[in-house]
Amino acid sequence: MAVLKVKFTKTKRDKLAQILWILNWVSVVSGIILFSLGLFLKIEIKKRNEVMAKGDINSVPNMLISVGVIACIINFLGGKICYDCSDANKFSRWKLVMLPYIVCTFCFTFCILVGAFMCYTMRNELEESLYLGLRDAIKFYKDTDIPGRCFLKKTVDMLQIGFKCCGNNGFRDWFEIQWVSARYLNMASKEVLDRLKSNVDGKFLVDGVPFSCCNPSSPRPCIQYQLTNNSAHYNYNFLTEELNIWVKGCREALLDYYTAIMRSIGIAALLIWLFELSVLIGVRYLQTAMKNVLLLGDLEGESDGWLLENSFVETAKYNISIIKNLSKANQISTVSGMNDPNIDIQNTNCGKTNVTTKSIPAAS
Repeated sequence: MAVLKVKFTKTKRDKLAQILWILNWVSVVSGIILFSLGLFLKIEIKKRNEVMAKGDINSVPNMLISVGVIACIINFLGGKICYDCSDANKFSRWKLVMLPYIVCTFCFTFCILVGAFMCYTMRNELEESLYLGLRDAIKFYKDTDIPGRCFLKKTVDMLQIGFKCCGNNGFRDWFEIQWVSARYLNMASKEVLDRLKSNVDGKFLVDGVPFSCCNPSSPRPCIQYQLTNNSAHYNYNFLTEELNIWVKGCREALLDYYTAIMRSIGIAALLIWLFELSVLIGVRYLQTAMKNVLLLGDLEGESDGWLLENSFVETAKYNISIIKNLSKANQISTVSGMNDPNIDIQNTNCGKTNVTTKSIPAAS
């Protein structure tokens, strides 16, 4: 029994073909939108790739870009097919093409759905990439005179100013590394020498942060050195007073920024998937209705259209049986080819059997 069978008159078939022709052109625009969203996300990731570790974070934008290009091609072809389907004679040219086209379009719409879900599952990979990238960027913050790292100070400073953040997880990350270059340390100072000797690794560690961590909205001047020393500042209490530096870590700030972008892209991809699915259903109805018209032979009469010719269970069993038969045929051909003992033996006895051969007379 056919699934969701609908009866179509010639007028309904023509209107359906015209509507689908328009919707396919709208789908071309949706493909351009998908391509643009993927390109935008790729550019946003590339802007801050200095503070991201290499990984699979580009898989989502690459997939959106690919799906967007395929959408434009498939829907352009679909518009041509639907336009010709308004004429039964022109439909004959596409009769054998429409079913493979519908199958390919179904796989394509499934890829859109996968891309939408990937936007929501990318958070863990992005968080790990940001953690490792920011850790290394902060570690090499002081290396302003080393090629390949000299840009990291500016990158981290602009990042902390732009996203109102400090450190990787927080401002205390700066306490654990030497972020002041040795070229700017006064080695004649006893305080500097004492700090270098007090550390096992010989690093100059301070309870301070770079200037880019300062909050310009704070009413008092920025306190970026000796943050944990209450006696070093007037009317200051490290534990109770609100600090005038950014408290949020840059990893959290960047993660929130990219999560908001990917959530919006995911919603847009889901809406496009629903739209593409509705167009695909319409094309399936048009294909079955036009096919039945040709079978009936009455181009002006009514015809039935459906999503599936048989029930879901019967269709699934039929497809499974086809796959099993294909696999069995492949196994039989492989096994017979491997186990045939005569496969490499040439058979020269092509005539009758038991034929007596004439004796060759001996030379006199």
